[in-house]
Amino acid sequence: MQMTPPDTTMAALLDPAAHAAWARQSGSLSPESIRQALADWASHLALSPGKQLDLLKLAGDEFSALTKYLRQGALAGPGAPAGAAPSPVSDRRFAAPEWQRWPFNLWHQAFLLRQNWWEQAARGVWGVSPHHEEVVSFMLRQWLDIFSPGNQLWSNPTVLQRTIDEGGANLARGATALANDIRAKLSGAAPAGADQFRPGEQVAVTPGKVVYRNRLIELIRYAPATAQVHPEPILIVPAWIMKYYILDLSPHNSLIRYLVEQGHTVFCISWKNPGIAERELDMDDYLELGFHAALAQVNAAVPEQRVHLAGYCLGGTLSAIAAAAMARDGDERLASLTLFAAQTDLSEPGELGLFIDESQVSLLEAQMDQAGFLKAEQMAGAFQMLRSYDLLWSRMVNQYLLGEAEPMNDLMAWNADTTRMPARMHSQYLRRLFLHNDLSEGRYPVGGKPVALNDLTLPLFCVGTETDHVAPWRSVYKLHYETPAELTFVLTSGGHNAGIVSEPGHPHRHYRIHTRAHGQPYVGTDAWQAAATPVDGSWWPAWTAWLQARSGPAGAPPPFDRSPALADAPGSYVKEA
Repeated sequence: MQMTPPDTTMAALLDPAAHAAWARQSGSLSPESIRQALADWASHLALSPGKQLDLLKLAGDEFSALTKYLRQGALAGPGAPAGAAPSPVSDRRFAAPEWQRWPFNLWHQAFLLRQNWWEQAARGVWGVSPHHEEVVSFMLRQWLDIFSPGNQLWSNPTVLQRTIDEGGANLARGATALANDIRAKLSGAAPAGADQFRPGEQVAVTPGKVVYRNRLIELIRYAPATAQVHPEPILIVPAWIMKYYILDLSPHNSLIRYLVEQGHTVFCISWKNPGIAERELDMDDYLELGFHAALAQVNAAVPEQRVHLAGYCLGGTLSAIAAAAMARDGDERLASLTLFAAQTDLSEPGELGLFIDESQVSLLEAQMDQAGFLKAEQMAGAFQMLRSYDLLWSRMVNQYLLGEAEPMNDLMAWNADTTRMPARMHSQYLRRLFLHNDLSEGRYPVGGKPVALNDLTLPLFCVGTETDHVAPWRSVYKLHYETPAELTFVLTSGGHNAGIVSEPGHPHRHYRIHTRAHGQPYVGTDAWQAAATPVDGSWWPAWTAWLQARSGPAGAPPPFDRSPALADAPGSYVKEA
């Protein structure tokens, strides 16, 4: 076989290193993508006199409304409400009663009006591409948030009152917390309190054994908790962008423990935290060394029984690919497929798509090519920006200005227990699934042949979460028109993680559920949401009821001696830093 000669051009020799260095300086975000979006928007706005006149009128209207509000406030006097607010929107950042007092009401109303003006300026400009419009709107929001009166000491009434009441002690506590956070960041140490939630000690403690290990996964089989179990085992495929124990947190909120207590035999993949040695692992390896290797072990441990497959986030996408390939090849070993916050059509991935275009992916590829993997820190900035108020500004105000130390909990500690991703796999994932949307469009290859989700005929259970910024529920819902199979869809309160970790008894939880029978017509997202009645509580019982309805009668648990124990759960891969 003739070898392809290496590329010895100057571009091949110099450009990857230059781009990798640029990625390190820019926090792994592509400034070129932002500049292209701004140039597209600004040049088209300059050629749109009608839009300019609309914005000029809006500025005048807002100035008049704010001036009227100012007069009302001056007549009302200090500390008194100033009448109807001029901003057409409400904002939870300014929901506290102190914000309705003069002059703080004027400051936050002026900010909201300015924010509304820029939002109108960013959108609806003739000729601007939708992607660039979203990028410009997003970046303007991030810039404006820097100057929000809620984020400043001198203009936040809650912070000022706390400072007066405590004689500045809150600021002293905040300064100490800031110094500790900076020290931990520079040293690479875990956040304070995270050591109270160590896998195998406080979290990931559901009894079980590691029954298989290869260079990519450990497979955990959990001990039965009931005298009888349903014959069909459950195989869980978590995302490799996270440690698996998001599904086995503390005993009270462990989905895996809940499944075992409901009479199921449960297996779960624990992915290795890859390093430089795993740089060449690709999507095919995650399918073969991950899913198929695990499924073979489950079949050996529980022979002659079909398997309920459940995948979370990227693990759900991989599970859908695997299930489609098995359906294509006539492999009937699966009893059902469940997807938690997992996308199969990534043409509209929500705000995460702001950071995925050719420029951004190429920049990441150059950086990953040098390191061999993608670090979690390289993605952290993007995720913080997606939820800047929840993950950045509110935390800074509460911890550094109000001096309120945020108590560590199991979910926060898990979130800080980061993972890496092999360079080749992540590049393939971004290009095949995000940029090119190969899976949804029937081009994704498995075994040299494309797979199609339309081949799926097994029962499907799909969970979307209302405030998901990683896998927006309307994107997850697209599975409805990719397959004619029976599909039960759940829309639950919460976000990408908290919506899934939604144990019975958790306060303020609700969900909607509806089953589309095989072959029924497609119903759009708005019509589905309007027709599905909200149900208070956790969606977990609804899922286990769905599983039990598609499982055989319970009987004696399969013997454990079919699965040679290599170690106690949670194993060693989950503990790799």
